Amino acid sequence: MLLDGRDPQAIAQAARALAAGELVALPTETVYGLGARADQDAAVAKIFAAKGRPADHPLIVHVLDADDAARFATELPAIAQRLMAAFWPGPMTVIVPRAPAMAAAAAGGQSSIGLRCPAHPVARALLAAARAEGVLGVAAPSANRFGRVSPTQARHVVDEFEPGLIVLDGGECEVGIESTIVDCSRGHPVLLRPGVLTPAQIEAVLGEPLLAPDAAAPRASGTLAAHYAPRAVVRLFDVDGAVTAPKQAGAALAVYSRTADAGPVDAALRRRMPADARAAAHELFAVLRELDEAGAAEIWIERPPSGSEWDGVRDRLSRAAAAFELE
Repeated sequence: MLLDGRDPQAIAQAARALAAGELVALPTETVYGLGARADQDAAVAKIFAAKGRPADHPLIVHVLDADDAARFATELPAIAQRLMAAFWPGPMTVIVPRAPAMAAAAAGGQSSIGLRCPAHPVARALLAAARAEGVLGVAAPSANRFGRVSPTQARHVVDEFEPGLIVLDGGECEVGIESTIVDCSRGHPVLLRPGVLTPAQIEAVLGEPLLAPDAAAPRASGTLAAHYAPRAVVRLFDVDGAVTAPKQAGAALAVYSRTADAGPVDAALRRRMPADARAAAHELFAVLRELDEAGAAEIWIERPPSGSEWDGVRDRLSRAAAAFELE
């Protein structure tokens, strides 16, 4: 059920559905999310069932503001508050200690919880309307089957799920990849998932360095080794390295690269990747879906540059390629 996210009546209908424990797909500035009220474990269970997602893989709870975030936390540590003040609303998720009686299912059973305040006007209108219906926050992973390419347009969501799901159409997502995730629950900030925000931007706000994840880091959304994968096989290559022949003879090959005529010479489909990291992030998932729909059996993608502004794109591509390396 595709609804115009600019229509107040559509927002009200979606808010009522959330309050009743139903699923609603909503746009954010990062990707489209599959939402359920986070304060009701039975509603959250519908997300895991619809996506085919393991119940111990935590979700991010979307809130309207810091006051709503505080409802889900035993405390909001100072480092989390600094990140929230600097980057909310926006593509920043903070992991904080979870209030024991709140969102156990959304947290995947962990004692911590990921919280984000989205910037998309449709998401914010829905959160405000849902709060008026008694919904404290909306758990919303990407609105796709588990492990597959995240949706950045409403039609992507419609293609993923059975008819009947309420999908709020908010246009094309501006950012295009999921939020940065920083663990703030253990005293020092730990970068669990990169996004479009660079480590330098984050550290300038924190006044201390970001640490790398260790064995004690909480599980976080979108951090499995294999994720974000299209149906086609994804292969990463370096322009100055040897490009081996595809494994599938006669396969329909697609190339997505910043360098003209890079990759396999017999590629039937070619798309140019922007030289700007944010522009590449914006279109990445849409391009993967487009090449899938065009019938590509293999998608050869030029590795992103080494700069930190490319960390989010590099992360998504490495996980997309790993999905096939692990098979």
